[in-house]
This record gives sequence, C-alpha cells and structure tokens, in this order.
Amino acid sequence: MAADLGHSTEFNHRFWRAFRHEVKAANPDAVIIAEHYGNASDWLAGDQWDTVMNYDAFMEPMTWFFTGMEKHSDEFRPELIGDAWNFRTTMERNMCAFMQSSLLCSMNQLSNHDHSRFLTRTNHKTGRVSDYDYDAASENVDPAVMREAVIFQMTWPGAPTLYYGDEAGVTGFTDPDSRRTYPWGKEDLQMLQFHKDAIAMHREHEVLRSGSVRFLKGDKDFISYARFNKDHKIVCAFNNSDEKMEVTLPVWIAGVSMDGEMTQIFATDAQSWTTERKKYPVEYGELTVTLPPKSAVVLAARRKVKFAQKPRWW
Repeated sequence: MAADLGHSTEFNHRFWRAFRHEVKAANPDAVIIAEHYGNASDWLAGDQWDTVMNYDAFMEPMTWFFTGMEKHSDEFRPELIGDAWNFRTTMERNMCAFMQSSLLCSMNQLSNHDHSRFLTRTNHKTGRVSDYDYDAASENVDPAVMREAVIFQMTWPGAPTLYYGDEAGVTGFTDPDSRRTYPWGKEDLQMLQFHKDAIAMHREHEVLRSGSVRFLKGDKDFISYARFNKDHKIVCAFNNSDEKMEVTLPVWIAGVSMDGEMTQIFATDAQSWTTERKKYPVEYGELTVTLPPKSAVVLAARRKVKFAQKPRWW
C-alpha cells in the first residue's frame, strides 16, 4: 500500500511530494494513482497523489448494494442488498475525502487482481477457491446484476476501469483465482458486446466524465441519481429487485426543464439491453418510468436555449 511506504508518516509524505515533483517534471500529464484503503485526503491535497484505486467510494458500497457480498467474497450480508440508505450515506461520507479533480479520475473497478470477480459475487457464495471446485465460481451467477453494475460504473463519477476478462464473462474467487487467463475463443459474446455499447455511451457523453452528481431518490432495491452540467443532464435509475416497479423521479433537481422530455439512451434488464431512443415526458419537474426486474435506465436531456430577443438576422 502506498500509505505504508517508509518508516514514518512524515517520511511517507516527504517521499510522495518528491515523487510527484519528479514525475510531473518528466510528464505533466502523467497520473499518479495509489492503492489505498480508507481516507486518502492527507495525500490528495494536490501535492502528492492525483487519485486512488477507489475502494471506499465505489467498489465496496456498489458491491454491497448490488450483491450483498464483501469484495473478497468472504462475507454475505443479504440485508445490504438493495439498501439504498446505506449505499447513499456510505458514498457521500467517503466521497468527502476527495477533491473533485481526484474523484473524477479515481480508478473505479468492479473487480481486480486482489478481489473476487464481480460476476462471481452475484452467486452469493462465500469463501475462496480452496473451499470449492474450480467451476463453483461460475455457478448461479447473475449476468443481469453484472449489467446493472456496469451501467453504474459507466455513469458514476470516476474513471471506469475494466479488469481484463470482466467484459468476457470471466469468473473467479479472490486472489489468486481472480487472475484466471483471458478466455480466448470462449468469450461470453453477449457480455462483450454489452460492454462495448456501455463504453460507447460513456465516451459519447462528456457530462459522464466531468459533470456533477446528485442523488435523486432511493428506496428498497432502488437508487437514482443525476450527472449534470449547465447544458447536459443525465439521469440514472436502478431496480435491483425481482419485481417490476414504477418510479417517479424528481429530475428538476438536476436542472431538467419543468415541462419537457428526456430521452432514454441506454436500458438493461434481466434478459438483454437496448440503446433504442425512447421519449419520456417531464411534467412539473418529474418523470415517471417503469423499471423491469434487475434493470437500469439512463435518460438524457439538453438545456433548451431561449433567445431573449430575435437574432438580428431574422
């Protein structure tokens, strides 16, 4: 861990300040990402690290909400599946440790070399590869929950970072099982195409990379939030239950016009996903949408430009 380097806290900070000076002198655009658990604010004041591998304000809260699993698959807490209050309060508390610049480039992963594969966490098996046979990591997994998590990854503040093989359906318990080789010629082609489409959405919309974030509404098995700037508004909603739900979202909070419309740009459910454009009316600043089981929807709107007076060429 980067915070453990050196024989004292004073030496650690002195080292990282010197390290940053040398790195930025060689390449001002280089990004310094530290592996760190816990509050990293002492290193994120602009003079040491740029950001961290984002466990506290991404991987852990997201994993508890969608799967109820600890990130090593060492513990299953079913009461945390769909616990919107725990998700929101944990996220907001841990995000306070970041400056905005550090948060927006934080390394947001669903899986990595140290932890179980996210797809394996969806089967709720606790333990490690030594407790099971090799195939157990793939048994009873839920690709629909994986798709929800990927949409969250592609729309939450930070840099969505794929751990090789997640996009191809690779499973595995915690290290060393999470380091299985890429399944050349045996990829899950549906999961692969889904990732390509989700990544394309993230690349297309600048607001997903630099916009502000605001929670809109939450309930059991349901969360919604907005990413927004002056001109672009995106609203994301997730139903992590096995039942259909109809929800009314207060999109006015994100600056969406009180009476207008938003366009669906991405949706996923228990069976598949779509990038079909679908219009939703906004009435009195609210939008109502029906969410199928194990689903997510992403809606977009642009600020309407109104001229105070007619342009002189009219």
